Amino acid sequence: MSLADITRMDVLAAIDQFDQLGRQAFLEKYMFGEARKFFIYHGGHQYDSKAIVGVAHGLHGLPFLVPHDFTGGEKTVVRCLQNLGFDVRSNKEPNWQRDELILACDLVRENNWKELRSTDSRVVDLSRLLQLLPIHPLETRGTRFRSVGSVALKTSNIATIHPTYSGSTTHGGALDEIVLRDFISRESEMQDAAKMIRDGILSGSLALDPGDINDIDELDNAPEGRLLQRRHFARERSRSLRDKKIAHHLLTNDRLECSTCGFDFGATFGSHGNGYIECHHVVPLHASGETRTRLNDLILLCANCHRMIHRRSPWLTPDQLRDLIASPSD
Repeated sequence: MSLADITRMDVLAAIDQFDQLGRQAFLEKYMFGEARKFFIYHGGHQYDSKAIVGVAHGLHGLPFLVPHDFTGGEKTVVRCLQNLGFDVRSNKEPNWQRDELILACDLVRENNWKELRSTDSRVVDLSRLLQLLPIHPLETRGTRFRSVGSVALKTSNIATIHPTYSGSTTHGGALDEIVLRDFISRESEMQDAAKMIRDGILSGSLALDPGDINDIDELDNAPEGRLLQRRHFARERSRSLRDKKIAHHLLTNDRLECSTCGFDFGATFGSHGNGYIECHHVVPLHASGETRTRLNDLILLCANCHRMIHRRSPWLTPDQLRDLIASPSD
């Protein structure tokens, strides 16, 4: 017995039988239970992966496999099906990211820090919105990805760890507590971030490729979430803005140096460093909105200072970073 003997045509034949018999009859006929984790997505429909492979094995002229004959995990059934070109997904939901929790926390805030039921229209709306966020690739999304039930549960996770709640907490994650603390300490700032994420998704302006938001290691700490932080960094990396800022700086300065520590790439690295400096947008995107960037909104920083400003939430101001440089032991 080897799953490697199964062909794509065998799997398609098993899927055809599944469609003809219906799910329940198909599973009963071949003595399989319902899949708990992995499903095949084909032709707009969902199929129990292990049962399909077991039947496909028999349709190849080999014995039909029953559940105890093989395992249905990633290294067996999933690998077999993916090697044959099938779309296999887990029904396990990916962990909630900061952007999603900002939206969920803002909804609980609007509800006076009380949980919401899955039948609430606001939960339905948030479920639909979260499914539009370009954070989790489609292949990582389970069958219940950000369903109304999972969104309602998350509002309960948040509500039951709020300081005003006196009952038992539900089992949320550590990031739930971090985002809630941010809302409590900086409610206006976080509320603005939630609005910008929501408006950006609905308008399409934050419809980024999920791969584009994973290239900066500070993103998980961004006070405004990955999507707005990614947009913030994109503005800072604008070549035209950087060139204009440098030209404007050199009108009144002889050296191109970091505005917080004074580091000069040219002085340290010679011709290799001449003309190099990074730009930092002083006002976060959630605070400034989609406004036209002015040169006064930018400061010139070395790479180290730029990283230190963005390292933790909330970001340091240039003055705060200068104070740290002057008194590093504080």
